[in-house]
Amino acid sequence: MKLKGHPDSSGAGTPDHRFKVTNPARGTVLASCLEVADSGPKRNKGLLGREGLAPGEGLWIVPCESVHTFFMRFPIDLVYLDRRNRIKKVRSAVGPWRLSACLSAHSVLELPAGTIRATQTQRGDELEFLQAEPNAANAG
Repeated sequence: MKLKGHPDSSGAGTPDHRFKVTNPARGTVLASCLEVADSGPKRNKGLLGREGLAPGEGLWIVPCESVHTFFMRFPIDLVYLDRRNRIKKVRSAVGPWRLSACLSAHSVLELPAGTIRATQTQRGDELEFLQAEPNAANAG
């Protein structure tokens, strides 16, 4: 199932729902087990309290135009998206105690540091979100 919208319009914001996110322009996979933070409590918590993100993991915060990494324990890559899932801005290896914003963004992906570089993801690329395989949901 190819989703062009955002979780709150597709009913995808169920607790165990995960996505695979790809960059067709580059032929790469940014995450195979992407969680969705589409409620106030989930967006506020974000990745706080975690020790890190494994390769293939990530968090899609919807809606979101800015993030902070206060109290985080590890750096992350940030990919800001518009409503059509086109990349507005990328930030690599954002360390703890930082702020980042893109006021024209509708959502943001938080990914393991190095993902942007490894996938050659760039501003202007359009991402695709697919339902993750059931085993990907169990891996997280």
